[in-house]
Parts: sequence; C-alpha cells; structure tokens
Amino acid sequence: MTPERRAPGPGQESVWDYPRPPRLEAVPETLEVVFAGTTVARTARGHRVLETSHPPVYYFPPEDVRLEYLVAAGGGSVCEFKGAAAYWDLEIGDALSPKAAWSYPQIWSPYEAIRGHLAVYASKVEACFVGGERVAAQEGDFYGGWITSKIVGPFKGPPGTRGW
Repeated sequence: MTPERRAPGPGQESVWDYPRPPRLEAVPETLEVVFAGTTVARTARGHRVLETSHPPVYYFPPEDVRLEYLVAAGGGSVCEFKGAAAYWDLEIGDALSPKAAWSYPQIWSPYEAIRGHLAVYASKVEACFVGGERVAAQEGDFYGGWITSKIVGPFKGPPGTRGW
C-alpha cells in the first residue's frame, strides 16, 4: 500500500511530486561532506537526482572531492535509469567508512552530466550539508538520499517500503 502524500509547506517540496524516471538538476546551494573531522567534498557545482518517494541524491564533481581519501571498494549495483555503479570506501588515517560513496563511470542518457561524479551516504560520514543545513540520512541506506527541512515525505527506504 502506497502511503498518503504529505502536503508541503511554504518553500518545501514533496518527494511524491518528483518524477519517475528521475529528473537531474543543478543545485544552487553549496554541498559539503565531512568525515573524520575533514571536509572531503565541497562544491557549488553539484547536481541532485529527484525520484518519486525518494529524498534527493546529491552528486559532487570529482574536482571538488578529496580523491586521495577514496579507495575503490569493489562490488557494484545497477540502477535501472543510470546504469552500473562503482563503490568507494572513505579512509582517513585509522578512520574507515566502507562503501560510503558511489559513482557511475559509464552512465546512460539523460544523466551524462553526473558521469564520474560522486554521491555519499549521509549515514556513513560525520555530516553532510546542503546550503549550510545539516541533512538527515534517508533510512535504510539503499537509496542514499539526503533529507533537509525543504522536503516532506513519507520517504521510501525504511523496512516495509520497498514495494511502494
């Protein structure tokens, strides 16, 4: 059973108004990821993918990511819209976060703008920010969305929501 859409307030979006297939759009706000006390990614040139029932997934250009902290994790997954994903561990000194990030080295149309860009699971790092606002992680870690005060759900991800 699909849950009931919550009405967004002023300045908010409902994830139930996002399209399927997903829409890709540039992000005007600054995006930031902090892990082990270090800013590992910061950009004013990010993108977000918006898909029905999901919090946005944010993508960083590789030029705005501290790539020296990423280690190929092996394994992968396939998105029905974007193609095959590669996973990355974050490692700074003794701090390790397995499969904390992913990217699409080869990506299908119309998502070419994020080829090689990196997305990060908010639950696997110290903190993530959109426009200075600390985000909450999408529950379940399957989708990797970032929840801000500007979006309302209910959100897909927790146990029992996969069939939505």
